[in-house]
Amino acid sequence: MDEGRGPAGPRAARVLVVDDQIMVREGIVLLLGLLPGIEVVGAAGDGEEALRLVAELAPDVVLMDLRMPRCDGVEATRRIRAGHPSTQVVVVTTYADDDWLFPALRAGARGYVTKDAGAEEIARAIEDVVSGQAALSPGVQRRLLERLVEGAEGAEGAAGGEPPKGAPATRGPLPDGLTPREAEVLALVAEGLANAEIARRLRIGQATVKTHINNLFAKAGVRDRAQAVRYAYRSGIARPSGPDSDPGPGVSPSPGPGVSPGPGPGLSPSHGPASGPGSGTFVT
Repeated sequence: MDEGRGPAGPRAARVLVVDDQIMVREGIVLLLGLLPGIEVVGAAGDGEEALRLVAELAPDVVLMDLRMPRCDGVEATRRIRAGHPSTQVVVVTTYADDDWLFPALRAGARGYVTKDAGAEEIARAIEDVVSGQAALSPGVQRRLLERLVEGAEGAEGAAGGEPPKGAPATRGPLPDGLTPREAEVLALVAEGLANAEIARRLRIGQATVKTHINNLFAKAGVRDRAQAVRYAYRSGIARPSGPDSDPGPGVSPSPGPGVSPGPGPGLSPSHGPASGPGSGTFVT
């Protein structure tokens, strides 16, 4: 008898479903129960419960949500792969932006599909990871290819002495505890990009952009975008693209404190919030 086969043929893949939303979790369990070759052995509402059930049930595959209380899907994936390497993880999530995609893959997920995937795509992902392959939805494959190209362009720019467009100008330690992603967002704010444009440039959600802006405002001690732009140039995170270029609304080309009296369109002249989507203190 071949390994992994019983009298009736191949052994069903044993699957654990992890999602903090009860309706979604039960829907996935119901869907998988209708598919041949899949046995749902349990369901969990957060990462901590998932870790306990993986240790108890030893599933072949965990279908993992990402945003969950107590222990999110990225951390749960990392701990599952470290402690139970025979269990594969397929992320099934609403979020396909860079801030979730790449951490999940680095944590050890072998598959990544979005929740709008059909039953056949989810079943195929389970089958693929059980057989040792990767299982990535078409949109995720496209983003990985784009990131590969961006990385190659960035390496070429670094060899030529210029950072890639939109990257922080500084290459040393970042000030005030800013993360690389926060510095990247700040550099784009200094270019005058609105939140929606930053989200498109970085392939992340607008809510994620707002979170990064709130965090960098708090760390840098600034209260609005005008102050943030000045901070970006003073700290070297942003810099003019040429000797005659305008580094941003209300900011002189010098990285020093020379700031023109007019803050420019869309920015409040005071420290308080101004009208319009590009203004305000902390973004909500």
